[in-house]
Amino acid sequence: MSLHDELTAAQRCLDDLARCISRLEKHVGSGLEIRRVRSDTEHLKESLALLGATAPRPRAEPHAEMVTISDQPYDPGLWTDVDDEGLGARDRHAP
Repeated sequence: MSLHDELTAAQRCLDDLARCISRLEKHVGSGLEIRRVRSDTEHLKESLALLGATAPRPRAEPHAEMVTISDQPYDPGLWTDVDDEGLGARDRHAP
């Protein structure tokens, strides 16, 4: 995953945590413990936002230029001096 994806996933998890804490608060009331957990969650959200603000931005990938290759046969003159790979030159025999 990319850094941006990881930060987004962490933000989603913190949002889920905040919703769970709200549901817990309905069951246990708003005592000191639940306020501490809610406060810690808010601190985590702030810290993650700061981390996201200072994280390096993804660099844009250079756009690859499309090269069209013709279906026409190549000029045989291009291959006159070329050695066939593994076979050697055309006018010589293998040892």
